[in-house]
Amino acid sequence: MKDIEHKYPYQGNTLVECFKNRISNRTAKVCIIGLGYVGLPLAVEKGKVGFTVLGIDQNGSRVDKINQGLNYINDVNDEELKQLVNRGTIKATCNFSEVSEQDILVICVPTPLNINRDPDISYVKNVIKELIQWLRPGQMVILESTTYPGTTEEIVLPLLESTGLKVGKDFFLVYSPERVDPGNQRYTTKNTSKVVGGVTPLCQEVGCFFYVQTITNVVPVSSPTVAEMTKVFENTYRAVNIALVNELMMLCDKMKINIWEIIDAASTKPFGIQVFYPGPGVGGHCIPIDPFYLSWKARQYDFSTRFIELAGEINILVSHYVVSKVIQVLNSKGMSLNGARILILGVAYKKDVDDYRESPAIRIIKQLTDFGAQVVFYDPYIRYIEGDDSLLLDVKWVSLTDNEIKKSDCILIVTDHSIINYGEIVAQAKVVIDTRNATKAVLNDREKIILI
Repeated sequence: MKDIEHKYPYQGNTLVECFKNRISNRTAKVCIIGLGYVGLPLAVEKGKVGFTVLGIDQNGSRVDKINQGLNYINDVNDEELKQLVNRGTIKATCNFSEVSEQDILVICVPTPLNINRDPDISYVKNVIKELIQWLRPGQMVILESTTYPGTTEEIVLPLLESTGLKVGKDFFLVYSPERVDPGNQRYTTKNTSKVVGGVTPLCQEVGCFFYVQTITNVVPVSSPTVAEMTKVFENTYRAVNIALVNELMMLCDKMKINIWEIIDAASTKPFGIQVFYPGPGVGGHCIPIDPFYLSWKARQYDFSTRFIELAGEINILVSHYVVSKVIQVLNSKGMSLNGARILILGVAYKKDVDDYRESPAIRIIKQLTDFGAQVVFYDPYIRYIEGDDSLLLDVKWVSLTDNEIKKSDCILIVTDHSIINYGEIVAQAKVVIDTRNATKAVLNDREKIILI
């Protein structure tokens, strides 16, 4: 820790009273580390109620855009961000040199899986190692990144206390999991309940007080570990139920009955069922990853989460099933997948977003190209597949023209974006394989549509 003069003396107040006063009068400065789908919406919400916000991100392009008032996250209002930047309420940087001037440090960095599908919290560790160079008395550190139960107290706390500062006495430490649902117009950062777990009772008190300034309902829990487990349970619950309906979908396909009709009928029961929908797999940062975080942690207690791991296997298997369906449909028309032209509709992990992290479309495209198919894709929100998926850079985006539709041997709907006119596509296509029931409203040409 650098030798930094403490600029915010308590003047006779306790640390908690001083901190809460600074939060109330908005003189507390907020630093958000990681300006993606979680961090930037949070920065805007804090800025809107009067906090001065510093954003830190290693992506220089993001930093430049923010400082120009340019938005790159669909869930953020363009004009709101621009006004906050113009007023000097929000600014961004790539370095940590201003951390000592900040009061509340919120970590919103990725927590992916490594090649062995074990948790990779290197981004979190690297951020903490940067922070401890500038940490001073009177600050609060909040981890929002999704992680396995125990991370805050077993990994983050020892690193912070290596500075000689003591939690609950010199600084506060809180875990509060993000609950962002990209593209959800009903539930946003502001009106989605916020779970908060502090390392000590004073950490809990100050953490809840901070979030209640901008979030409608704050839910305190007894510890960071409980908050961490809450987050992974929420997404494991979804992964398991999606796996159940995906398995049922594959069975119904073999039995020649319509899974979507079954779900519609089952959903009429007013109790005892919550409807989940099948698809080509699961995507995004949470559902494909969080269950593996929980399984990894369980192994440390010599406990096997067989149910959870089976769900993960099924949700991966279903993408292979989609490819086998493409092969089957082409064979029925006297064609081979090798050399066939396949037009993929939608590569985002869910409808109406521009995010393809862990998207089942990526796995499906890779399998199709491995079989020799000529794959192209159309997505109204995504034109390039980059980064870790660089092997797919040869798979090109195409305009959704009549010519592209007609010359494709098969149209495969992977993501059911709302702005696509599926009726026009079906009318011109040779065959459409629909993994999302996107063609439900198309009453004509049903013989062209293969539902799975």
